[in-house]
Amino acid sequence: MTENQTSGPLRHLPILIILVVAAVGAFTLRDYLSFDALRDNREELIAFRDSHFVLTMAAFVAAYVVIVAFSLPGALVATLTGGFLFGTVAGSFLSVIGATIGATVIFLAARSGLGAYFSARMDSSKGAVRTIRQGIDENQWSMLFFIRLVPVVPFFLANLIPAFLSVPLHRFVISTFLGIIPGSLVYSSVGAGLGEVFARGEAPDLGVIFEPHILLPLLGLCALSLMPVIVKSVTGRTGL
Repeated sequence: MTENQTSGPLRHLPILIILVVAAVGAFTLRDYLSFDALRDNREELIAFRDSHFVLTMAAFVAAYVVIVAFSLPGALVATLTGGFLFGTVAGSFLSVIGATIGATVIFLAARSGLGAYFSARMDSSKGAVRTIRQGIDENQWSMLFFIRLVPVVPFFLANLIPAFLSVPLHRFVISTFLGIIPGSLVYSSVGAGLGEVFARGEAPDLGVIFEPHILLPLLGLCALSLMPVIVKSVTGRTGL
């Protein structure tokens, strides 16, 4: 067997491992990476943080990387935990670091395997598919920030789509890091207030991101990210 024949199947191995672990984790880890688990173990977590602060931060980032890289359930709970343990700003920063690293792992795994296949197919396509590909290529920064800022785009898909479109690594990393900051700050602030929520025996309002005073600014950022696309489209049609 030649080197090229061997590298073909092996190239898909990283993304296949991620998909298998994600499928297994969806059924086996759901109860361990949940709000109930955070509530039941909050005192132990606080005690460990107070005794080993730096180690707790490192362990939190590492856990977040694993959760995102393998698309395990619990990313939202992890963000809440970051806010609960480290406060809004520090918790959000650590969550963004972990999420960006984990997302980059998925991006590289997908790009090395399925991404190369889909990219080649889109390059050889004609008609609408080719037009869409060219439009995205011409406005990569805007589209990357848009899919990060829109609350309804699943994080896993937001990692795969750029890989299928041959987005450069540095653009993916920068847009991911900056694009997830607003949402991370919102949920970290919710996590920072979990002490009072636990004291009342209630559950946090995870739909807070859809409240008008939060959703409208996020939609404003989405519109701002698409402004270059809109301007380019208008000037192109009018010949300006």
